[in-house]
Amino acid sequence: MIEGHIKRSILLFALPIFLGQLMQQLYNIADSIIVGKCINAVALAAVSATGSLIFLFTGFVQGLFVGMGVIIGIRFGAGDYKALSKAAHTGVAFGFIAGFAMTVAGVALTPWVLELMGTPDDVMGDAVLYLRIFFIGGIFSVVYNTCCGVFQAVGDSRHPLYYLVISSLLNIALDMLFIMVLGIGIAGAAIATVIAQLVAALLAFTKLLRVDGPDRISIKEIKIDVSMLKDELALGIPSGIQNSVISLANVIVQANINAFDSLAMAGCGSYSKLEGFAFLPIVSFAMALTTFVSQNIGARQYDRARSGARFGILSGVIGAEIIGAIMFIFAPFFISFFSDDPEVIAFGVKQAHVECLFYCLLSYNHTMAGVLRGAGKTKVPMAVMLICWCLIRITYITVAVRLVPVITTIFIAYPLTWSLSAILFTIYYLKVKVLRNPRENVKI
Repeated sequence: MIEGHIKRSILLFALPIFLGQLMQQLYNIADSIIVGKCINAVALAAVSATGSLIFLFTGFVQGLFVGMGVIIGIRFGAGDYKALSKAAHTGVAFGFIAGFAMTVAGVALTPWVLELMGTPDDVMGDAVLYLRIFFIGGIFSVVYNTCCGVFQAVGDSRHPLYYLVISSLLNIALDMLFIMVLGIGIAGAAIATVIAQLVAALLAFTKLLRVDGPDRISIKEIKIDVSMLKDELALGIPSGIQNSVISLANVIVQANINAFDSLAMAGCGSYSKLEGFAFLPIVSFAMALTTFVSQNIGARQYDRARSGARFGILSGVIGAEIIGAIMFIFAPFFISFFSDDPEVIAFGVKQAHVECLFYCLLSYNHTMAGVLRGAGKTKVPMAVMLICWCLIRITYITVAVRLVPVITTIFIAYPLTWSLSAILFTIYYLKVKVLRNPRENVKI
C-alpha cells in the first residue's frame, strides 16, 4: 500500500474484498430463496424483519474495531511493529469480550425490540426464534470480523476472502440440509448461519496464530492494554455509534414498513438482499481506502494518500451506479426469485425503482467516510450520518408518512438523505483539506 502503482495497489486489495462480499451476497440470496420457496412468505418476512436489528447490534461492535484497524495500518506504514502487535492483541482480546456481551444482549432483548418495531403477530414467532439462535453464535461473528480486521489493516485481504467463501458455501449446504431435507424450518436457517460463523472464526483465528508477520497473534499475549484500548476506542466508538444510529434509523424505517403488512415486509426484504450487490464496490473501495490512507499517513506519504483517495472514490461511485442501473431495469425478474406472489414482487420493484439510480450517492458517502477514517477523522462520518441518516431520515418519515401514507414515501427517505450527507462530506473535505495538513490527521 505504501509503494508501487497506486491504482494497482488499491485494486489488488479491493478485489478479494469484492469477491468475498459477492460470495456473502450470493449466500444471502440463496438463504432467502430457500426460506421463501421452501417454507413460506411469512418465514421470508420474518428473516427480512431481522436484518436491520441484526446490524443494530453487530454494526456497533464492528465499528468499535475500526480504531484497531486504523492504528494497525498507521503503525504498519510507520514500521512500528511493536505497537502494531500490541494493538492487534488488545483488539482480539476485546473482540472476545465484545462478542460475548453482544450474544447476551441479543438473546435477552430480541422480543422487546421486535415488539417496538411493530412486528406483526404472524411474523413475531419466527422472527424471535431466528434472532435468538443467530445471536447465540454472535460471538463467532465478532471474533471472525476482528481477525479479518487485523489481516486487512496490514494489507492482506486474501485470507478473509478464503474464509468467507468456505463459510458461505457451508452455510448454503447446511440450509439445504436443515430446511429442504430435514424440514427444520426457519430454525434450520439460523443454525446453519451459526455453524458457518463458527467455522469462519476458527479458520481466521488459527491463521493469526500461525501467520509469519508482525500481525501474528500469540495466545499468551492476548490481553487488554488499557492505554492502547483507549486509543482504539477513541477512533472506534464514533464508527460504532455511526453504525448504530444508521441501524436505529433503519429499524424505524422497518417499523414503518411493518405497518403495511407481511407482503410488504417480504417484498422490501427481497429488495434489501438485492441492494447488497450495490454494496460490493462500495464496501470494497471503502475498506481499501481506509487501509491505503492509514498506511500512507503512517509512512508520511500525503500526496500518495490523496491520489489513492480520488481513484478509490471514483471507482466505487462508477461501480455502484452500474449495478444500480442493472437492478433498475431487471428488478421484476430479480425479485421474482424470492417469491411468486405478485404483491411481494410489486413492493420490491417499487422500492428498487425509487432507490437504485441513486447508488452513486450511497457509494460516495461510504468511500468518503473510508478516507476520513483512514485519516483518523472518525468523528466526522459519525456526525454527518447521525444528522442525515438518523435525525433527518426519522423526522422526514415521521412527518411525511402521516401526510402521504403510501409506502413510496418511506422509500424516498433514502435518496433524500444520501444527497444531503454527500453535500456535507464534500464541504468538509474541501474546507478542511483533509490529507493535506498532517496535523489534521491522527497522531503517528
